[in-house]
Amino acid sequence: MKKARIAFIGGSGLYEIEGAKLIEQVDIDTPWGKPSDRIDIVDIEGTVTAFLPRHGRGHKYPPHQLNYRANIAALKMIGVEEIVAFSAVGSLKEEIAPLDFVLPSQIIDRTKARPSTFFEDGIAAHVGFADPFCHRLQDVILPIAKNLGLKMHTGETLICMEGPAFSTRAESNLYRSWGAGVINMSTIPEAKLAREAEMCYAVICMSTDYDCWHESEEDVTVEMVVQNMNTNSANAKKLVKALARELGKERGCQCKEAAKYAVITAPEVRNSETTRKLRAILPDYF
Repeated sequence: MKKARIAFIGGSGLYEIEGAKLIEQVDIDTPWGKPSDRIDIVDIEGTVTAFLPRHGRGHKYPPHQLNYRANIAALKMIGVEEIVAFSAVGSLKEEIAPLDFVLPSQIIDRTKARPSTFFEDGIAAHVGFADPFCHRLQDVILPIAKNLGLKMHTGETLICMEGPAFSTRAESNLYRSWGAGVINMSTIPEAKLAREAEMCYAVICMSTDYDCWHESEEDVTVEMVVQNMNTNSANAKKLVKALARELGKERGCQCKEAAKYAVITAPEVRNSETTRKLRAILPDYF
């Protein structure tokens, strides 16, 4: 079922941009269950793209209860090769002001209780994740953002925490002492699963607040986050529209073979049910 090569993950209104036409909505089952919502297949000035509302329409699912495996599997099963995710983040540095954009280069995983791999139950594999984001994809994103006049920070480390409560002041200051730049609740295991499924993945972070470390700023609230997200929405839509024209081309990165040599379980002892599930996303190996 080849529907689109490019996917955007973010808010359910992200695709509501000038010139975009809804082609169809895909309701798909995966071996790991259903994704957060139907996937919209959208034509943006001749480029077909997929849009998945990460938390479901109306923001039904909190970050610690998202079916990340189903979300990534569903996109892979409809032909997606490149994912650009959007995420609201808290800033851990003075220079990353609310409403700024960030293209992080590293992640520190502070999640606790989320299924974070497709490889389990009788099949072991270890995929490289030293550089968690696709450099080739980031090299496409950065000049486009600059051409649009967006303030885009690079080279930052993203903390992904469990949530759904925001950080304590002690935690926020601890992350700052590590040199981290931003914090969110959704990039892990999304990025890990995309790598296992051999998909290019990058996250564009939108700073909404200073978390709770900043003594002269108001502590983060949902109202603050939503207000700043809405303000940034117009810029995010411009970025999506411009990116759609440049993505979906030949992939010259290692992402496309990330799992090729990762599986270490001998074929004769692999769990048959797990093999069946993995065949849905990695048919060349299973």
